[in-house]
Amino acid sequence: MPDSEEFIVWRTARPRELLYNGKVVPLPDNWVLVKSGDAGLTRRLKNSGAPFWVLVHKRRNRIEKIGLFMDKECVEAVKTELDAERATPEYQKQLESSRRAREKKQKLYEADFHEAVLNYLNFAPCYHDIAEKMANLVCARAVPVGSGTVARTATIPIEQRAEAAVIAWMRHQTTSYDSITIARVKGERRAVRKQLAALSRQILAVYRKGEPVMPGCPLYKAVMESAAEYAE
Repeated sequence: MPDSEEFIVWRTARPRELLYNGKVVPLPDNWVLVKSGDAGLTRRLKNSGAPFWVLVHKRRNRIEKIGLFMDKECVEAVKTELDAERATPEYQKQLESSRRAREKKQKLYEADFHEAVLNYLNFAPCYHDIAEKMANLVCARAVPVGSGTVARTATIPIEQRAEAAVIAWMRHQTTSYDSITIARVKGERRAVRKQLAALSRQILAVYRKGEPVMPGCPLYKAVMESAAEYAE
């Protein structure tokens, strides 16, 4: 067994055989897979001092962890100890406190992101109502925890997150992006998105200047229809 704290393995066609650095390695007897999802259990298992392997796979263009392979007896012992701790009143109190703190943090971020979206839209006063409705719709799609959108990343300023979220919402709500066929050529999808983003910014410019909206404006139609559905 290779001696490594982060022994990264990949699946093969055979369930008891894995790949490590391109070489097939047999899964030790009595080892089981503990799937990702319980961060507390995963952390406790890693800190137990027992050897473990990290199972990964490639999803889209990212390497994601599926879980840990580890000795079954060690897993059961650690899990029993952790379950006992989690059943105590002290742990439940701490859990509730952490939940309230997360909810408070989420609400503050929702308010900040909503303001950032409104600032990016910067619609003329005559279109204030449309801006408010649109900001609500963009936030409803982008802000929830686990949405996987750009709004959930902290690697770029919130102003850039707001812009990206607005453009993404318009791409799906005011264009035919979801139904068009895009050639499977490197860079083609990016090119299509760039072209649609330019069209979206042209539409936004009309609302920012306070100019009359053309009949059948896709933005106005999408906002009013989506807002009506969202209110139901």
